[in-house]
Amino acid sequence: MPSLIEKEDFYYNEQGYMVLTAHYLLRRGFCCGNGCKHCPYYFEAVPEPRRSELLEKRNADGNTSKQEEEQS
Repeated sequence: MPSLIEKEDFYYNEQGYMVLTAHYLLRRGFCCGNGCKHCPYYFEAVPEPRRSELLEKRNADGNTSKQEEEQS
């Protein structure tokens, strides 16, 4: 994959950590199972019970992968 582009493929959060965007994750093509904040694959490779926790948190925040992609 080519070099990452800041604000398109990733951004830095308040703690200084790099956060991958849904745009990048879609291009990558699969869920890695790490529970990425903007996972467009609904955390399909994340083992239970963590997957359910992540989906519940995403729903409570009112976010969906499509909304996140549009925000990127």
